[in-house]
Amino acid sequence: MAEPSRAQARTVEIRLRWLTLAAFLAPLVVLAAVFGTRFGLWSAGFGLDVLTLKIGLVLAFVGLAAAAIAVVIALKDIRRRGLYAAVSLAVAGGTVALFLVQQQRFAVPAHNDVTTDAVEPPAFSRAVLAMRGGDPGAGGGGASVACPGLVSVPRQVAPETAAAALSAAGFTVRGAAPFRANGAQEGFWFGLTYDPATRIRPGRTDVRVAQREGVSVGDEACRLARAVVQDLSTPG
Repeated sequence: MAEPSRAQARTVEIRLRWLTLAAFLAPLVVLAAVFGTRFGLWSAGFGLDVLTLKIGLVLAFVGLAAAAIAVVIALKDIRRRGLYAAVSLAVAGGTVALFLVQQQRFAVPAHNDVTTDAVEPPAFSRAVLAMRGGDPGAGGGGASVACPGLVSVPRQVAPETAAAALSAAGFTVRGAAPFRANGAQEGFWFGLTYDPATRIRPGRTDVRVAQREGVSVGDEACRLARAVVQDLSTPG
């Protein structure tokens, strides 16, 4: 009777290992999507939209279901099998929670090219235009538009002040000249790049932020532009 019992225990342990592995599928796919994008194996749109937000999301819920089954199995011998259940549930639950948070964030309707002056948006420098393929609206899906809460700064600022505001918002400053400053910000995970431009005129400073890739990530462009405007609007 001992041998069948050992064989059954071994079978249960193997099942628990596979169920725990299933909980790691979504994070592994996301890592593959990130590294594949960063190394140029596929576009940011494919890595983020398809591999992560579609395939990864499905696998996240598959992992959560697998974790639930692991918990049920582990309850029969929590001392020996509890670790499998705890690990799978923690990984799967955390993964699903992160996906839901990101889904809610990305679901915010927004544009990838935003400005404080939709009638006459600030122009990008020649160097930035070259990196954007020569198209000012590349990745933006059309002309630059306004977004809620984004307004011009009602004063003329120094180019150095504009450059400092870009830096404070997380951009790498690429240049500051009379009446303008520009830079860039490259995302850590998928390398999404945002180009800011500031236009300085007597009594008014305008800001523009545009993403190069055209990947929908909610109101990120608006958030970055607001951060620049808020810094420029702060006295001192």
